[in-house]
Amino acid sequence: MKNDFVSRGRSVSDLKAHLVLTTKYRRQLFTKEMLDRLHEIFEDLLEKWECKIVEFNGEENHVHLLFQYHPGVELSKLVNNIKTVTSRRLRSEFESRVDEFYHKDVLWNGSYFIASCGGVTVSTLKRYIEDQNSPS
Repeated sequence: MKNDFVSRGRSVSDLKAHLVLTTKYRRQLFTKEMLDRLHEIFEDLLEKWECKIVEFNGEENHVHLLFQYHPGVELSKLVNNIKTVTSRRLRSEFESRVDEFYHKDVLWNGSYFIASCGGVTVSTLKRYIEDQNSPS
């Protein structure tokens, strides 16, 4: 993975998050075509938030999204926006498929998983910080 730092205003950062979204009741909703379209929607949406996809994949009942973001992003607001926009678009573009599984304006589970991640393990970073040449 290429290491692209994000420079905005007075900060330079390399923040990444792993987001997992599951369908409501873990229903086996997604087809390959839907996942391909979801990838496009994620790319477009993240670009509007000045973020970018690092990796995306999914199965019939959940998706994994690894993305880079900057310190100004409020992750809870971004995730809420992602869930709202993707649900609305998939419902309109794949209406008959979604209607097979859901009868109300629902697609995603109400909860989600998100974790920060980086290019090195915590133990490696901890060792690096411990090994700094502190003044005596």
